Amino acid sequence: MTTETRDLTSVAMVTLGCARNEVDSEELAGRLEAGGFLLVADPADADTVVVNTCGFVESAKKDSVDTLLQAADLKSTGRTQAVVAVGCLAERYGKELADTLPEADAVLGFDDYPDIADRLRSIVAGETHEAHVPQDRRRLLPISPVERSLSTTPVPGHASGPASVRRRLDPGPTAALKLASGCDRRCSFCAIPAFRGSFVSRRPSDVLQEARWLAEQGARELFLVSENSTSYGKDLGDLRLLETLLPELAAVDGVDRVRVSYLQPAETRPGLIEAIATTPGVAAYFDLSFQHASASVLRRMRRFGDPDSFLALLDQVRAHAPAAGVRSNVIVGFPGETEADLQTLCDFLVAARLDVTGVFGYSDEDGTEAETYDGKLDEDEIRARVEHVTDLVEELTSERAEARLGERVEVLVENITDGPDGRVVEGRAAHQGPEVDGSTYLLDSTARVGELVPAVVVATEGADLDARESR
Repeated sequence: MTTETRDLTSVAMVTLGCARNEVDSEELAGRLEAGGFLLVADPADADTVVVNTCGFVESAKKDSVDTLLQAADLKSTGRTQAVVAVGCLAERYGKELADTLPEADAVLGFDDYPDIADRLRSIVAGETHEAHVPQDRRRLLPISPVERSLSTTPVPGHASGPASVRRRLDPGPTAALKLASGCDRRCSFCAIPAFRGSFVSRRPSDVLQEARWLAEQGARELFLVSENSTSYGKDLGDLRLLETLLPELAAVDGVDRVRVSYLQPAETRPGLIEAIATTPGVAAYFDLSFQHASASVLRRMRRFGDPDSFLALLDQVRAHAPAAGVRSNVIVGFPGETEADLQTLCDFLVAARLDVTGVFGYSDEDGTEAETYDGKLDEDEIRARVEHVTDLVEELTSERAEARLGERVEVLVENITDGPDGRVVEGRAAHQGPEVDGSTYLLDSTARVGELVPAVVVATEGADLDARESR
């Protein structure tokens, strides 16, 4: 380390939650570096630790608080001088979080992001930052969607800015790329729109610019993220914009694969299905947020659908791409959920043949409509239902993986380690999303990180696959 870099105030970014938060952290890191801070990987080596929190569900909130407390402990044992909370938990609770967690030196909201370097510099200098009082961010957009589409002014806390302000924190071959921010849906269990705001699409030109930049940084797979990718373009006057953008992204020099996340089933149109399933360079991967299958439960969730419509949607997907990857999430124990509703969900999961399903037990979220509902199930009953559905899903996941025995896959190599039996080459096939859908292990492989390797599946364990190269 040179004398010049030693004189810089060092900062470590700690990121919790989803891939959208990862993008936010890299944008914050870019602004901090441009503002004269030195980025370090280990919080113990940092003068300032910035924790990008998650505020989605109770367990995520607890993890965020625990991480902030662990970072605060470094102030008494290491060089750390300040701990700062940013992200969804900080935005959602603001002053309340600051009052209940004095161990954090500051709680910053989304509006602080554009000036993050100045904010941190003042905090390190000992100035007191007054945390914001949270507001419903759906009411804070200063201009209409049409005016936003014509404006070059960034909307704090919403769509990402130019790629030049982003600094990659993970040099791996997969990179998240934000399509949009916010959500206009009003699901009764979800608080995200209130603290993330209304849906704002990024301009296709900005998305493409950042895609090219990420490819130059070594990204081989682009993981398109937003709160609702099926809404992309609606505020720009073209709801089919994603269908036209996907081929352009796949054509970016250096990009081998493009993957779309978070599709709202009620908005997933035939043209989008065809584009994802058949565009060369786009993973035939469908992250469909079903949440439940009982029509009555879905109505209380302020969502739409039933087993027949969901299965018809899956039929459309598989008509274009029989081996497509499909994952989903479901909420179990929603207020008013009956034994019959639970059985409807289980029957649907059996028929759906999903690759992976995340199972979550219902819990009240502050300020949501469902928090006011009657018919709440007690915690023991919710826990029992979660265990029941989880056991079923684990069995179905294993069966779905076994059905891929003999299937030809293309594996993006992401990690190579030395194991007890030699070199372990880990990657993901097209049907496996980052971190949540299992891995594919290449046997006796000499492949390198970042390579896209053709292989044949020879064994399975849960959602994980073993495969042999077939070059």
